[in-house]
Amino acid sequence: MIVVLNFGSQFAHLIARRVRDLGVKAEILPFDTPAKHILTFKPAGIIFSGGPASVLEKRSPRPARGVFHLGIPILGICYGEQVMAEMLGGKVSAGLRREFGKEMLVIGRKGELFNGLGKNEVVWFSHGDQVVKIPKGFVRFASTHDCSNAAIADKTLNFYGIQFHPEVTHTKNGTKILSNFLFNICHAKKDWRVADLKKNLIGVFKNHIGSDHVLVGISGGVDSLVAATVLHKAIGSQLHAVFVDTGLLRENEARDAALSLRAQGFQNLRVMPAEAVFLRRLRGVQNPEQKRKIIGHTFIKIFERVAKREFRRYPIKYFAQGTIYPDRIESAEPSRHASKIKSHHNLTLPEKLDFEIIEPLRDLYKDEVRRLGLLMNLPKNLLWRHPFPGPGLAVRIVGEVTRERLKILREADAIYLQELQRANEYDKIWQAFAVLLPLKTVGVMGDARTYEYIVSLRAVDSIDGMSADWHKMPQDLLERISSRIVREVRGVNRVLYDITQKPPATIEYE
Repeated sequence: MIVVLNFGSQFAHLIARRVRDLGVKAEILPFDTPAKHILTFKPAGIIFSGGPASVLEKRSPRPARGVFHLGIPILGICYGEQVMAEMLGGKVSAGLRREFGKEMLVIGRKGELFNGLGKNEVVWFSHGDQVVKIPKGFVRFASTHDCSNAAIADKTLNFYGIQFHPEVTHTKNGTKILSNFLFNICHAKKDWRVADLKKNLIGVFKNHIGSDHVLVGISGGVDSLVAATVLHKAIGSQLHAVFVDTGLLRENEARDAALSLRAQGFQNLRVMPAEAVFLRRLRGVQNPEQKRKIIGHTFIKIFERVAKREFRRYPIKYFAQGTIYPDRIESAEPSRHASKIKSHHNLTLPEKLDFEIIEPLRDLYKDEVRRLGLLMNLPKNLLWRHPFPGPGLAVRIVGEVTRERLKILREADAIYLQELQRANEYDKIWQAFAVLLPLKTVGVMGDARTYEYIVSLRAVDSIDGMSADWHKMPQDLLERISSRIVREVRGVNRVLYDITQKPPATIEYE
C-alpha cells in the first residue's frame, strides 16, 4: 500500500484515487503523522501532497523528521517537494514568476520516475515558491522555462520531488509517472479492487447495524441511490428511505426517482413534499455557504420529523447519507490545513442529532460508486446520470432562490439536457447543466425591447470531478440549444457557454 501525507491540498485525495486506479491500496494520513504510526501501515511508499501554505511561512506544515529515516521511498509533489528539499538542507524561495496551468517540462535525465516518457512533457503547475537550491545528494532531473528544479531526486535514498501535479488529468502522462513510482521504485503490490469492496461494505454494515433500523435520505442522484442499495442488501427491511422533494430538483426528478426506487424493491419509501419550507427558509439568502447550510439543516429537521411521526415503532438509530470523497475534500475534511472551497450539505449538519451518521460511500469517488452500483445490478441509465448536487438547483441559481427563478432554470436545464440526449452528446459528457445568473441584459424580441436573465451552460469532461476540462461542444448543437432556450423560456434573452477548466474554477458555480 501507499501512504499519502495530506498537507492540505485539494488534490490530496485525488492522489490516492490515482494510486487506487493503478490497483494499489492508498491510505491518507495527516501530514504530521508520527513515523512510528506510519510504519503500522507497512507502506511500500509515501507521497507528500501539495498544499496551499508556503514553506517560507512560520508554522507552515511539516512532516515528522522521522519519516525521512524509515527507509521508505518518498515522492514529494509541489509543496511536498519544497518541504522535503527545505528540511533536507536545500533552499526554497518565492519564484520571480508564478506558474499556474499547463507548462512544458524538459526532462534531462529519465531514470525510474520518468521511464517511458519523452524529452518534453506537458504537465500542470500550481505554485509561487520553488526550490532554488537542492539538498546534498540530490540531482536535477527536469526543468521548465521558469523553474530549474522541476524534478529532483536522491536515488540512493529513493527520495523524489516534482514541482508539478501528476495526479490531475492536465498532466498528460501523470498516471505513467505515478505508476513508475509505485512499481519501479516502491515495488508495490496490486491489492485494490471495487469488486472486493462490495462484499466488504455489505458485511461491515450488516454487522455494525445489527437489529437496528436506518433512515436514508434519497436525493434522486447516483450517490444516495448506491448508498441506499448497499444498505438495503445489508439489512433489507430495516432500511427506511425518505425522498424529500425540496422543490429544488430538476424537471420530473421527484417522480422519476420514486418510480425507480420502488422498481428496485424499496418497500419502506416515503416521499415528503417540502418545497414551501425550503423556499421560505431561503428567502432573501444570497451567500452560497449560507444556502448550503440552510438546506442541510432543513433536510435533517424534516428527516427527524418523519422518523418521529412515521417510524416511531421502529428502533431507528442511524441516518445514512450518500457522502463521497469529493464532498469531504472540498469541505476541507479531514485536513485542518486544507483551503476550504465550499461546504457540502451532507457536511453542514447541526451539532446535535438524534441519529448516528453512517456514510457507506465516504471513501469512494464517483466512478468507483458507479462501478459498485453495476456490481449490485443497478440500471446503467440511473448510474450514468450526470452528477447533481445535494442542494439541487439552489446552487445553480447565483444569488437568491425564488419560485420564479427556479421555474426559469428548470425549463432551461430540461431543454439543454434534452438536446444533448437527442444529439447523442449526453453520454460523452461527465456533467452538463444550466446556471441562472442574477443579471439582466437588454435584448430584442419581435420589435420589443426585453430586459431579462442570462443563462450560462456548463459541460465538462472529467473522470471523478476533482479536475475537469470544458467539453468541446459542436457549434450547431450549441446554436440549437441557445435558440430553444431563448425562444421557449420566458425570462431569458441571452445564453452563454462556459469554457473554464477546473482548476482554477469549480464545476458548480456555488
